Amino acid sequence: MSELASSELDTPQDPAFTVHLNGSGGALKGWVVVDTLYDGLAMGGVRMTPGVTEEEVAGLARDMTQKFTLAGLPIGGAKGGIVSDGADREETFRTFGRTVKPLLHGGIHLGIDMGVTPADRAVFFAEAGYDPRYRLGAPDMPIDWRTYYEPLIDCTGHGVGVAAVTALEASGRTGPARVVVQGFGAVGRAVSRFLEDRGHVIVGVADVDGTLSADRLPVSDLVAVTDEFGRIDRSRLPQHVSVSAEQDAWLDVDADLLILAAQKYALNADNAHRLRAALVVEGGNITSTAEAREKVRASGAFLVPGVIANIGGAGSAALAVTRVVPFDLEAEARKAWVFDWVGDCVRRNTRDLVEIAAGRPGDPLPELLHVRGKERG
Repeated sequence: MSELASSELDTPQDPAFTVHLNGSGGALKGWVVVDTLYDGLAMGGVRMTPGVTEEEVAGLARDMTQKFTLAGLPIGGAKGGIVSDGADREETFRTFGRTVKPLLHGGIHLGIDMGVTPADRAVFFAEAGYDPRYRLGAPDMPIDWRTYYEPLIDCTGHGVGVAAVTALEASGRTGPARVVVQGFGAVGRAVSRFLEDRGHVIVGVADVDGTLSADRLPVSDLVAVTDEFGRIDRSRLPQHVSVSAEQDAWLDVDADLLILAAQKYALNADNAHRLRAALVVEGGNITSTAEAREKVRASGAFLVPGVIANIGGAGSAALAVTRVVPFDLEAEARKAWVFDWVGDCVRRNTRDLVEIAAGRPGDPLPELLHVRGKERG
């Protein structure tokens, strides 16, 4: 049974515990926040930025709790944060691995998030002597973590796309939607392909350098000129693409659907009044503020939160850590199973969120969390 009561999911509470990281055999500044435990287990990614804070990590850990509750997965939420510009990655992650070794071996699985790559994860796993294939009291994974996880790179974008299509259908839309994607990293690219493949039109894309727009942006052409960090090469753009460096210009593009797939608090109290889309789907973590979400509701638009739409990566990892995924399947069949599981989970939660919202005013998420918490037990 979970140590977390369902009634606690929608009310503020202190995390189960917070570890301040000062380094072991090297200097380090950071935190691991374990928001909740389920049968002694918790998991979440590690974020590394120069400005990450303990408060931010705690909020992200809380999101992980909510994601896993909504998905019905038997694990609690956690998150790591490292204050660094990434100048000395190798030493940083070796120190991190030595420091969090007791947590990793004690049931707190830490993965990747903003600023942390699979290669970084391999460094701190190795330094900690941690192998997710083995855990006391659980069956061994028959394949290594990289073999399992790397084919699932587009799973988050898949889930975000499912959330968007489900919400569009629930609104009664039958024709193509005009879509703006804020952020063109792995998630933004994957959800753009997903939506374009289903007949929707990408009319705006934003990266760190600004916003691109057109009556129809060719996704494959943009992907071809985008680097691994989501920056689009302006010198190689297709013709008839407008470019703007104005702050938050992606909000001014005429669209039916906005996908938030980049930085935290992209949609906030200062810019939410510029929203033109009737539907917003959070494809990243904490991409909108509480004030912005209130303004979205007040305007009559609808927002699908990241704890529903952005479950693909976290859910894929949690399925393996909790040994829910059927490892006996061949690689392609296993990948298809995970994608189907994510899609079904997102579709169900999006539909139920829309139904709750139609029945009463205010934020529908707390009620859905309460229901799913009771279902999980």
